[in-house]
Amino acid sequence: MLRGKAVVVALVTALLLGAVPQLASAQTYGMIIKYPGVPYIEAFIRAVQDKAQELGVEVLIRDGAGDSLVIMELMDTFALLGVDGLIMAGAVDLRAIVPGVLRLNQQGIPIVAIDTSPEGGRIEYFITADIEGNSAKAARYFIEDIKRRHGGEVPAGVVIEITGDIRDMFTHAANRGFRSVIDQYPQLRVVQGEGNWNNFDAHERTVDLLTRFGDEVVGIYVHTPDIMGPGVVSGIEASGYDPRNYSVTGIWMAPEGQQLIREGKILGAVAMPAYIPAQMAVEMLYRINHGLPTPQLGDVIEEEGALWSPAVVKENPFADEGLLIELQAPFVPFEADVDDPRLWENRLKDLW
Repeated sequence: MLRGKAVVVALVTALLLGAVPQLASAQTYGMIIKYPGVPYIEAFIRAVQDKAQELGVEVLIRDGAGDSLVIMELMDTFALLGVDGLIMAGAVDLRAIVPGVLRLNQQGIPIVAIDTSPEGGRIEYFITADIEGNSAKAARYFIEDIKRRHGGEVPAGVVIEITGDIRDMFTHAANRGFRSVIDQYPQLRVVQGEGNWNNFDAHERTVDLLTRFGDEVVGIYVHTPDIMGPGVVSGIEASGYDPRNYSVTGIWMAPEGQQLIREGKILGAVAMPAYIPAQMAVEMLYRINHGLPTPQLGDVIEEEGALWSPAVVKENPFADEGLLIELQAPFVPFEADVDDPRLWENRLKDLW
């Protein structure tokens, strides 16, 4: 069922059932990723390749290495090639790459972002689940588990927050969501360690903070349990503690976080979507280039039984212009089973 303009009905039917009309003109899109080999990036790549094959388009995938200068060089290259669109799927400093966004805007090359959004220029669509809102959701489960372990009360103590790269909009949004819940409990003191989106730094910061605060620590919140969760857990264990006593949680489950849930070493994680937003990104560029109907502000996209549904179309709060397609995401294992076949982590098992 769909609420909103009838045009969106056509969009969702095409997206889910593969009924997008194939038009004669061949198209080429660019795609910039970061951290190749990481499962959620591999899910992006698989989804884009699957959709591109279905639509008869070509996608040139390049690694920006999370480096703003490399990313802008790639944007310049794509501009010189005259690609028909760009999928931005990997940056850290989202302000530094704005000059590249503006160049593509000037050439009329549409940009769709997934994962994170450039913080300036025009981004036609930013397709993601709500980072801040889902961080708050995870924080509520975190607090409830702390209560469970302390006789129904939130005790005075220290909460460790392992963040991503502090330059990244994702880090700031995740922190806002986390603090919107934690700040309701003034007896909790939050101390931060910058995990920099990798397990080595996450491990080191966890060990450092547990060494410093020891038995005062009542919980550990990690922004992304996929690419930092194993480091946090190994840091807890290396410090002589049991991960089960820290209610470890956050957003982005992926196979790494999924395995930690199965082992009982973390409380759970929000399973942020990866396959669906990447597929949508290809289709949005295709539709924009062919003048086909696209979602408009205020539309609500629904698909019965889909974990990402309903998706609300809003203004993009990060870029100067453009829309946000905000997908849903369940907290695993409480809102969806860890083995639910609808999760991309299970759907793409052949990749890992």
